[in-house]
Amino acid sequence: MKKFCIIFLTTIIIILSAVGVAGRETTEQKGEFLRIHIRANSNLEIDQSVKYEVRDNVVEFLTPVVAESVDREDAEEKLCLHLSKIEAVAKETLRKAGFAYGATAKVVTENFPTRVYGEYTLPAGEYRALVLSLGEGKGDNWWCVVYPPLCFTSATNPVYKSKIVELIKRWQAGTS
Repeated sequence: MKKFCIIFLTTIIIILSAVGVAGRETTEQKGEFLRIHIRANSNLEIDQSVKYEVRDNVVEFLTPVVAESVDREDAEEKLCLHLSKIEAVAKETLRKAGFAYGATAKVVTENFPTRVYGEYTLPAGEYRALVLSLGEGKGDNWWCVVYPPLCFTSATNPVYKSKIVELIKRWQAGTS
């Protein structure tokens, strides 16, 4: 019984420590994310519809651009080098769809609400982001994460691993 209590208390302490560390990591890691924010011209159904066409074409263009990025700064540098091409992809998509307005792209710091991607949560706060405004950019928008590429992969449910959780699971397996 004494051994069980010691194992139980040790497990609780490890779990509470892991939860505390995981919470701090999320806040500290905010700076490691690079987001994308596409703003529609307006909330008219047609503007919202073309926003998704632009999104698809821009994501297709950007996937190989950021695929080999080693960190957020590297991904941001690559985006900045391709801003005119990103605008060109968006403008060509708009032109083919019959729209006369253009598009502008820039990398800035933006405020984002909390967002859940599968089992992973990005807390609300300021993030560096590629902002692509279509026309006046006053409509509802779409956003995701460029780096790490949460919306630039074929996986619909990305899996994130925690070394601490893995250690706890191994430890628990060893005590069973």
